[in-house]
Order: sequence, then C-alpha cells, then structure tokens
Amino acid sequence: MTVTLDRLRVGSAPDSWGVWFPDDPQQVPWQRFLDEVAASGYEWIELGPYGYLPVDPARLADEVGRRGLRVSAGTVFTALHRGPAVWEETWAHVRRVAELTRAMGAEHVVVIPSFWRDDRTAREIEPPELTAGQWRHLASGMERLGRELRDGYGLDIVVHPHADTHIDTEEHVGRFLDATDPDLVGLCLDTGHYAYCGGDSVKLIETYGERIGYLHLKQVDPEVLADVRAHGTPFGPAVRQGVMCEPPRGVPALEPVLAAAQKLGVDMFAIVEQDMYPCPPEQPMPIAVRTRRYLRGCGA
Repeated sequence: MTVTLDRLRVGSAPDSWGVWFPDDPQQVPWQRFLDEVAASGYEWIELGPYGYLPVDPARLADEVGRRGLRVSAGTVFTALHRGPAVWEETWAHVRRVAELTRAMGAEHVVVIPSFWRDDRTAREIEPPELTAGQWRHLASGMERLGRELRDGYGLDIVVHPHADTHIDTEEHVGRFLDATDPDLVGLCLDTGHYAYCGGDSVKLIETYGERIGYLHLKQVDPEVLADVRAHGTPFGPAVRQGVMCEPPRGVPALEPVLAAAQKLGVDMFAIVEQDMYPCPPEQPMPIAVRTRRYLRGCGA
C-alpha cells in the first residue's frame, strides 16, 4: 500500500539539468531549465549556483511565476573551517544569496562545505581530515551563519553533507551535528551523497530527525560506486563516470527514506537532484519526467 507523503513538497533543481556553475558553455541556458522543469511536473525549484538564474528579484519572480514555479531555497558554498579570517568574504557572498532567496519567498539556504579536492581538476587542495581547531572553527562559523541569516533575513540554514568535503561520512556528520546548536543549524540530507560516503539515510533520520530540515533526493549506482571506491576516484570524475543514477535504479531505496521523513511530522522540501555534469542538453528532461512519475508512485 502506498503511503501518502503529504508533509513532503517535491521539487527539482538546476543540478538535475547538469548545472554546477553560474556560467558554463556545457550547461543548458537558464530559460531552458525553467521551461523544462515546469513541463516535467515540478512546482518547486532551488536557485542553484548564484548567477545562473537572473539575480534581479523582479525579473526572476516574473520568470518563475509565469511558469507556475516557486523557489524553495538558495545555495551557498563556505569554507568556515578556515576560521574568522574568511568570514567577511563568506558573508559578502551569502548576503547576496540571502537577499535573493528572501525576495523569492523561500525560507532556506542550503550550505555546502568547501571541497578538499577541486571539483573541476580533482586536485587535492586541502587535507581530507580537519584538525580539532578546524572543527571548532567550522562549528562556530556555521552557528554564526545560522544566527545572522535567521536574525537578519528570517532564513534557516540547512548544511549539506557532500562528497569530497569535510562533512561527508556518518562519523563526520554526527560530529558536526553534536557540535552545533540545533536552534541555529539544521541539516540538508542528500540521500545520494550520504550513500556515496557510506551512510544510511533512514538511520540518520531516525537518529537526528529533529535536525533534518530539508531533503535532496538522489541515488548512486552501487557498481560504479564500488569502482570509484576501489580506485579512489574524486567526485567530479565519478559523476562523469555515472555514479549518480536515475531512481529507482540505485541506492538508497527512496521509499523507506520518504516514509521516515514523513514520520517526522513536519513539512519538508524533498528536492530531486541527479548530478550529471556535464551532460547532453537533451538528457535531463526525460529523466526528470520519469523521476517525477516514480515519486508520485511512492506517494509524493
């Protein structure tokens, strides 16, 4: 029997159209993304990398509104483990995203920690493990970010564990959550990234459910993932290898994840993402249509 997932608001994001950067000739134009995401049956979208969609609030509101779309969140990348010295530069970027996010009526900012491997070249740019001092900087910096966005913009931050960042595995996610104030810092659970890094999404929801304020729905191909792990392949090349796949072909199974999120009893966005940068321009929409149909079959 299909469970009714009436607390989950399903959407998609530029990432599902192969968009990783504000401007890149390998990416589809933003107009095509908006046209196709609406035609695929989604109502909610994320802003994606700042500058990909128009940053003028009036123009963006018109563009999304006339397609029947609404914005669920903005996204920022941060390197707060580097300490107070990076705060001003970080805040300058976050503030622009926050202003546009609030203007679009959204209430969340998805915060992605900086990569320790370059996402274009795969070159290692920092050690993969943080020192105790860097963990303290990361926790206090995220709390400050959460407080500033809550008090200044009425927005909640949801931190996104991500492959090739310092918040990735079950151990690191638990350490981060235990070190941060629940009133200031929530979690965006990306089911694909968490599986990529060896985590169990259902277990995380059942253990830290009160911290999870947002979902990214994604699956990984277990055979490709095994090869990625065997060869130590960085995340960018792994995506080009096809490590992220169309549901329900991969792991984790999404039905138990959705059911566990529904049991939390709170309204929550569940935004579909399928990393596939770069990809042919005709590839994303058929996948998006099939994925939306699949999620409806799950009750969402």
